[in-house]
Amino acid sequence: MGQEELHVHLATGVTTVARAWAVTRRDGVVFGFTDHDRELTFDGIVFKADTGLSAKALAQSTGLSVDNTEAMGALSDTSIREKDIAAGRFDGAEVVAWLVNWADVDARRVMFRGHIGEVRRSAGAFHAELRGLTEALNRPVGRVYQKPCTAVLGDAACGFDPNTGGYTFEGDLEGVEEARVFRAGPLGGFGPGWFQRGRLTVLTGDAEGLSGIIKRDHLARDGTRLIELWEPLRAQPAAGDTVRLVAGCDKRFETCRLKFGNAINFHGFPDVPEDDWITVQPALAKARNGGSRR
Repeated sequence: MGQEELHVHLATGVTTVARAWAVTRRDGVVFGFTDHDRELTFDGIVFKADTGLSAKALAQSTGLSVDNTEAMGALSDTSIREKDIAAGRFDGAEVVAWLVNWADVDARRVMFRGHIGEVRRSAGAFHAELRGLTEALNRPVGRVYQKPCTAVLGDAACGFDPNTGGYTFEGDLEGVEEARVFRAGPLGGFGPGWFQRGRLTVLTGDAEGLSGIIKRDHLARDGTRLIELWEPLRAQPAAGDTVRLVAGCDKRFETCRLKFGNAINFHGFPDVPEDDWITVQPALAKARNGGSRR
């Protein structure tokens, strides 16, 4: 179904095919484009024809080499906006490309699946590098024997749902001190430091959808709450914008056990000897009875 119908259509020698691309940003917003002269609709996506989007030939190879291509198009307020590229909203976006029979869109085949790499802007247009799925195999992956947890709060390894009551807060910013320091309200009774090392996500305003890791969560001298990020967001929030704060995890076993009640899923090695262990001298001590250190 789909691919077979397309193959039959191509075998006729008289074809009505076009290319279509779906771009899914990390905030969930989906854009559809096609090089056909009218809109196409399938998989619940409307592929617009008036965007001027085109793509270079796809370089595909066997084995584990990365498939690469490049997409080009005009910047437009109705599709891909320059300020969204500048804000990083398209960084790492998923891209799926089809060859589709525009007379029967059920006859189609996926030709490429990957993500956006480097994006360049010039003269009212953009050039986006598209990288295949095997790009992920170029990153070293492994576990390290260390005391801190290697999981990320909320991921599959962690298993903890940060949306559980008592670990998230949504509210409006009272002010913006600088590009990465924001003045918040009482934060629902959460104490200072609760959101440190957590995540701030902007839900409304020009910076909607952008997020950053919280460096400090503390009280200012006047008693107001300050949230400081490690890096500035690539679009400036404003007073009155709504944000979501997620509690932070410092990767320690005690935090996992006491703050999140998730010690069973701790992915560190809290009892592994540290570097200074090699200098320890033998000494008399109480008898070892095999009891737990906890």
